[in-house]
Amino acid sequence: MKRILDKIGGDALYFLNQAGLLTIFLFTTLQRMVMPPYRLFPVVKQIHFIGARSMLVILVAGTFTGMVIALQFYNTLVRFGSVNLLGSAVGISLIREMGPVLTALMVIGRAGSAICAEIGIMRSDEQIDALECMAIDPYRYLIAPKIIAGVISLPVLTFIFIFIGIMGGYLVGVLIFGVGEGAYFQGMYDGVLWSDIQMGLVKSLVFGLIIVWIASAKGFLLHLDRSGAYGAEGVSRITTNAVVLSSIAILFADYLISALMHEPGMAS
Repeated sequence: MKRILDKIGGDALYFLNQAGLLTIFLFTTLQRMVMPPYRLFPVVKQIHFIGARSMLVILVAGTFTGMVIALQFYNTLVRFGSVNLLGSAVGISLIREMGPVLTALMVIGRAGSAICAEIGIMRSDEQIDALECMAIDPYRYLIAPKIIAGVISLPVLTFIFIFIGIMGGYLVGVLIFGVGEGAYFQGMYDGVLWSDIQMGLVKSLVFGLIIVWIASAKGFLLHLDRSGAYGAEGVSRITTNAVVLSSIAILFADYLISALMHEPGMAS
């Protein structure tokens, strides 16, 4: 029994220590980010990596997500003779929830894992130590452009995901099931409120920060990992941990933002 309690206590202390290190890492990066000089090219390069190179997966995922949402809502609404609400259902679900969350999860798998592996390899090969020896701030040089690019890229990718998802819903609802085109878009126009768009925007901004923050921090703090493994084994382990932790953080933040921005009147 004592051994089990010791293990639980040790794990709890480790996770608290990791949470503290991640928080310090974030605030240090934000502090260094606002310090001049400001360089535009590294940010543009990271926007291309995080945003432009994620376009294909976003287009494919958005299309099929919109099609699935339209299919499932149509099967439900047709039972109540309310197929005219299909556009509203597709639009609200994509803008408020599915668009930001699935976009973030796609970016975690494609860009977040790569960011963590890149910085982890630099830490393992002592390249970050070399930067510090040359009086180059690794937070400003490596991390800050990635965070700025993530906060910029995620809302754009989310907008593209939502637009493609709406078109996918149009394909299933209007072209396959015969819902009126006017009813589809008019229902969306009547049902989607500005508060829904605000919620989707806030989520995409927060998710962009979370993804790059956790992915960068796990790689940057590789030398403080409990396993003590360096090289290929250590990088692969912390990359897996970063993907899992980022995904859980996205889902938690999604609920938290939804709860904070929930309008009481909508419950009725």
